[in-house]
Amino acid sequence: MKVSSFFALLLSLISLVAFGQKTDKKKTSGNPVFPGWYADPEGAIFGKQYWVYPTYSARYEEQVFMDAFSSKDLIKWKKHKHVLDTANVKWAKKAMWAPSIVKKDNRYFLFFGANDIQSNNETGGIGVAVSDKPEGPFKDYLGKPLIDKFYNGAQPIDQFAFKDKDGQYYLIYGGWRHCNIARLKDDFTGFIPYDDGSVFKEITPQGYVEGPFMFIRNGKYYFMWSEGGWTGPDYSVAYAIADSPMGPFKRIGKILQQDPAVATGAGHHSVVHNASKDSWYIVYHRRPLGETDGNHRVVCVDEMRFDSSGNIEPVKISFKGVKPDKLN
Repeated sequence: MKVSSFFALLLSLISLVAFGQKTDKKKTSGNPVFPGWYADPEGAIFGKQYWVYPTYSARYEEQVFMDAFSSKDLIKWKKHKHVLDTANVKWAKKAMWAPSIVKKDNRYFLFFGANDIQSNNETGGIGVAVSDKPEGPFKDYLGKPLIDKFYNGAQPIDQFAFKDKDGQYYLIYGGWRHCNIARLKDDFTGFIPYDDGSVFKEITPQGYVEGPFMFIRNGKYYFMWSEGGWTGPDYSVAYAIADSPMGPFKRIGKILQQDPAVATGAGHHSVVHNASKDSWYIVYHRRPLGETDGNHRVVCVDEMRFDSSGNIEPVKISFKGVKPDKLN
């Protein structure tokens, strides 16, 4: 073999190996799924795209906007900058947290927390913004907070908008180790009282700290929440199952927590379900190894599975992430 032919063959082999490595990298999303410091991710599906709406993880005074990310396959993500900004919410000054989004009547409603109020005498709480597109821009819907007071001891943060089987929307929310559920009016301008005249029902399970999330599977209501301290290694996710969105919810156990070999403080999650393939994903934040700044959090996605009894199997957090999964 001529020297030139040998080198040509060698270059071809190197190219094939390099191409193979590049292709292998695209076989999974990798974790984190997109760059930047983000937390409290809300996953959603609109049409044939996955969306993630996270908190911008920085000092409270710098949390004055929210970005969003979209993907067709969970692998490649597109960033949509400043889908919500305090410039469009006059009463919000800082600490814009934990967005939750629903599509209703061809509009997109984004629920968010702002200002981290510590008492009923401060301006802030849970607000609503609206847009004609999932990428925004979102504008303040009410001109004031939807909830600006403490009810049943729950700080008005970490809101999750939940649609029941009968079409009724609920807002499930609460920090400071208390969780409330309230029935939203059809136009999202307020709440419908329950039969006993109350508006906010407490459904706090054992161990609850913050970050509620709910979904329905096989007729059962899965209620999930975060436990531990958000800056600590004990941050984690637990769950319960009930026959109603009102509970009662008896804690079953943890399904998401740190792995000292991968990352710490895994928590404040959401769940995405590709119904056509019955594939389930948990979208969450965690802190990379070696990071000590509380705001250094990243968004990750891993597969979520159920056992034969319908219980959620513990999630193994990974660097690999998930395989491509396009929506039909």
